Amino acid sequence: MPTRVHAVLDKQGAAVFPGVYDTLSAKIAEQAGFELAFISGYAVSATYIGEPDIGLLTQTEIVERARRICRAVEIPVIVDADTGYGNALNVARTVRELIDAGAAGCFLEDQQWPKRCGHMRGKRVVGRGEYLARIQAAVDAREGCDFFIVARTDAIADGGLDEAVARVEAARAAGADATFIEAPRSPDELAAVGRRAPGPTVANMIERGRTPLRSRDELAALGFQLILYPLTGLFAAASALETAYGQLRAAGATAGHEDRLFAFEQFNALLGADEKQALAERLGGDGI
Repeated sequence: MPTRVHAVLDKQGAAVFPGVYDTLSAKIAEQAGFELAFISGYAVSATYIGEPDIGLLTQTEIVERARRICRAVEIPVIVDADTGYGNALNVARTVRELIDAGAAGCFLEDQQWPKRCGHMRGKRVVGRGEYLARIQAAVDAREGCDFFIVARTDAIADGGLDEAVARVEAARAAGADATFIEAPRSPDELAAVGRRAPGPTVANMIERGRTPLRSRDELAALGFQLILYPLTGLFAAASALETAYGQLRAAGATAGHEDRLFAFEQFNALLGADEKQALAERLGGDGI
């Protein structure tokens, strides 16, 4: 059935969308004009539990973060559901929990647990049959709901491109809405994924990751429709914090560097303080 994500693709053709990791980053993405966002497991693992993306983040933690983010913005949000956190029964529960949280869809992958970031070494995938059981469980669990399922495979690193293509073709036939072959390692391999993977398909652009970076137009020409920058916001925020805190520690003040920071009123506007003030006054209170 058509979903909110399908509507974005119908409108844009090839949609560029960012990774977010909390309500603030999601609000900023929405304010910037993006019509779609992605909750990155890598970024949530870093910001919520302070750990690398090596399978330490739990189902409960990602669902809780998704619930808060989806309530904070109007745009559809796709969630990184990793492997579904167990067998097919766990996958079904994960999908139902994400639907209840307001998510517009999820990525579901074929790594063995504990999984790791797709651009790290040492990945291993489950057998094709087990992977397809995960996809089928997700398709069955959504039961006609507005929920977009992206079938991801890491099999390039543990089986090669032909196996990766065979997996996403089978996943698409099983009812997945889109495909995602993670971490093509060269321009030629990236082009082959765009040409061979059944669409719509994801291009995952990680700055200084394993996959060569290409522009939206270049990726669209290669055949990609979902162009994801999952860690751009996280890396930008970490760099800005490191600079600001370093300046504060070195100088004992931020004077002279105010232009690098949000202004107080600007930040309040981002969070909707004026609207809350007006609502409080309309309801007869003293405001905020």
